[in-house]
This record gives sequence, C-alpha cells and structure tokens, in this order.
Amino acid sequence: MNPFDMVKNLAGMQSQLKAAQEKLAELEAEGSSGGNMVQVTVNGKFELVDIKLDPICVDNRDVPMLQDLIKAAHHAALEKIQDEIKNQLGPMVAGMNIPGMGV
Repeated sequence: MNPFDMVKNLAGMQSQLKAAQEKLAELEAEGSSGGNMVQVTVNGKFELVDIKLDPICVDNRDVPMLQDLIKAAHHAALEKIQDEIKNQLGPMVAGMNIPGMGV
C-alpha cells in the first residue's frame, strides 16, 4: 500500500473518531434502583451528571441502604450508556478491542 494513502486513511479515521467523541458527549442514560427511589444519569463519557433521590429513601438511620441504592442505579446507568455506545459506534469500532466496550 502506498504510504501516502495510509496517511490519508489515518486522517480520515481521526476525523471520524473526533466526530464520534463529540456525539458520545451528547449521549445520556438513566439508571434507577429501589423502585425509582434513586435515579442517576450518566453521559457518554461515563460521568455522573445527575442524582435524584426520593425523600422517602433519605433516612439517616439507614445510610448503607441508600449507598447501595445509589451504586445500583449508577451501575444500571452505566450498562445502558455502554449499550447505547455499542449501538451507535459498533460498526466503526468493531475489532478495536476497546476496554469496557465488549465490541
């Protein structure tokens, strides 16, 4: 293969990856636990961007239960955002073995 063609292909791939990163930043997924008592939202960068707590679950006598609910909701949100990323970027990143993506 011509080295100049390879450089052109790499430039095109970089452009595609940058566009994909921008698209990922706009994705959001929500996870919940405890019958929606705890809801968290994560973005495509796997950042926690929002937490909503039903006042009924805020009991200072049972903080460990609330902590478990938050972790469970966060885990559910992460699974949803990973699935969304796979759906949107799967064909482009297939075979790249990106950690955590399972694509």
